[in-house]
Amino acid sequence: MAWNEPGGNNQDPWGTGRKGGRNDGPPDLDEVIRKGLDKLGGLFGGGKKGGGSTSGSSGGAGLFVLLLVVVVVLLAYNSVYRVDEKERAVVLRLGEYHTTEMPGLKFRIPLVDRVFIEEVTSVRNQKKKGHMLTEDENIVDIDLEVQFVISDLKNYLLNMRDPLTTLDFATDSALRHEVGGTEMDQVLTEGREILAIRVEERLQRYLDFYGSGIQLRSVNINAAQPPSQVKAAFEDVQRAKEDEQKLVNQAEAYRNKVVPESRGRSQRILEEANAYASEVISRAEGESQRFLSVLAIYETAPEVTRERMYLDTMQKIYSNTSKVLIDQSQGAGNVMFLPLDRMMQSSAGMPEVSNSQAVMDSLNESAARLSEMRNRDNNPLRNRR
Repeated sequence: MAWNEPGGNNQDPWGTGRKGGRNDGPPDLDEVIRKGLDKLGGLFGGGKKGGGSTSGSSGGAGLFVLLLVVVVVLLAYNSVYRVDEKERAVVLRLGEYHTTEMPGLKFRIPLVDRVFIEEVTSVRNQKKKGHMLTEDENIVDIDLEVQFVISDLKNYLLNMRDPLTTLDFATDSALRHEVGGTEMDQVLTEGREILAIRVEERLQRYLDFYGSGIQLRSVNINAAQPPSQVKAAFEDVQRAKEDEQKLVNQAEAYRNKVVPESRGRSQRILEEANAYASEVISRAEGESQRFLSVLAIYETAPEVTRERMYLDTMQKIYSNTSKVLIDQSQGAGNVMFLPLDRMMQSSAGMPEVSNSQAVMDSLNESAARLSEMRNRDNNPLRNRR
């Protein structure tokens, strides 16, 4: 049964009876605090009077001393701070900028100085996404990343209420300004790197104008694409442009092949024309010189020169004709027949060896006919008639 139920011994678990029992349980918390204050007051000059209990004044003085010691310890603890190697510290004294501390163990005046510690060597990243309107009134989705460091911690903390928010707004403004002056094709294709450089330059000018204390390391456009609603149509347009570029390249290759050949042919024709002109001019000059030379000789012997010129001319004329003329002024009136036309045709249409054989055959046939004609003319019976 429970220790405090009726009929029990009324002894609690701590061994303390209600009447005259020995107090062996845990001490009272108020009593422990009071004894501690008494001991602390004794250390600082307080004590008991006449062997009695401590007075109220000594207890109050001890509590005040304890609080004072706690405050002093806390102030001493908060007056020392450490700045890491990659950090810098800005100290404000009574709300006004005092100094910028370098790495090391530093001291500050409690309740007077405020210290702000930030990393200044590590590169920080901030991303930006959004829908942008291009110069040709198209919408693109751009994913941009800005990498920066803190170059001036004083300006970074004191010139802007919220540096990261200011950087976000400045990035959005610079990006929209540059995208708004660029066509969609340039943003999505080969002009992306140029766009990133222009955004970085403009954003740095904004940050310097604000006195932000931020130095940009790089601005990277991770993705630039049309909205998902028109992505399929845009891909069709891109494929059409690729086909167009392919045809242009083929046409350029054909032009690079044909134009040099045409230029070579034209140059060859020009050279041939120049050569022909030089030949004609040289021949004409030679003919004129020859005519002058013949004229000089003609003036000395007109008859002989005229006869010679006549013979040369007739030789040129008859050498190009198939007619054969025979002078019979010294003969007996017999006509000698030679099939020279067939001989010449045979010689023109047969190989060289065959032509010689055909000429021999024709000559033999002509000789036989000539002998027959002579025998016929010399026959006495025919002459008698």
